[in-house]
Amino acid sequence: MTAQSTQTPTQAAYWGQAGGQAWVELQDLMDRLNQPICDAVVAAGFPGAGGAVVDIGCGAGATTLAMARRVGPQGRSVGVDVSAPLLAAARTSAQAQGVPNTEFLEGDAQTFDLGEAAYDAAISRFGVMFFADFDSAFANLRRALKPGGKLAFACWRSPADNPLAGAPVEAAAPFLPPMPQADPDAPGRWAFAKPDRVRGILERSGWRDIDITPLDVPTPIAFDDLMTLSLRMGALGAVLQQADEATQAKVRTAVAERLAAYEADGMIAMSSACWLVTARA
Repeated sequence: MTAQSTQTPTQAAYWGQAGGQAWVELQDLMDRLNQPICDAVVAAGFPGAGGAVVDIGCGAGATTLAMARRVGPQGRSVGVDVSAPLLAAARTSAQAQGVPNTEFLEGDAQTFDLGEAAYDAAISRFGVMFFADFDSAFANLRRALKPGGKLAFACWRSPADNPLAGAPVEAAAPFLPPMPQADPDAPGRWAFAKPDRVRGILERSGWRDIDITPLDVPTPIAFDDLMTLSLRMGALGAVLQQADEATQAKVRTAVAERLAAYEADGMIAMSSACWLVTARA
């Protein structure tokens, strides 16, 4: 089943092609790094054994599969994402891991027909900050939940709270064309950094019992792994794909020098600063 994407063309193309493929190739690393956040989201959104849950922006399916195990064989866990490569990886993982009570659907949850009062809960790990129209998207999600159904998602706090996130781009900037100044309120990684904005979106789209709590998760990572993520994912990864080999080499050196300042014994003591948001339909 598919639905027309309402995301920006750039985002839809990125996740459907280069970005989605890069995530597939780095899936094991990303899942290990984000496991504590996955655990927090699943625990907060668990509706009880036998419940039905929809996972928004499910990616390669880690949260969908975790919730499927939690609700048990009498329940079901449905992942929705715009990225065909990631969904293919999710289906492969579900089969390989023997988790049959899952389903993965391709579409944009802002407009996707999820059904009326079809689910007991909706969850997301970093998948709700990319909608073109946040109010419409969360209204659509609320319609899909039964009265009193749970919403639980993790989203990033500000770049200032996650200083390592911007370090690679800053190090690479002298060697690359100027990048457009990002609008902090536009769809993207940092769109939900302001808790008052998140609360307003949820209130306008009909949610109640809203709670927004800091979620600070130690995410130590090997220096080489952070180099790989920095050069393959996000805005820098997309730009580097278009750069010549000489430029790529200069960027790799600059990023390595910047990240070396945080390295000790081959590891970087990174921390992920997020919000854990919960609400009721």
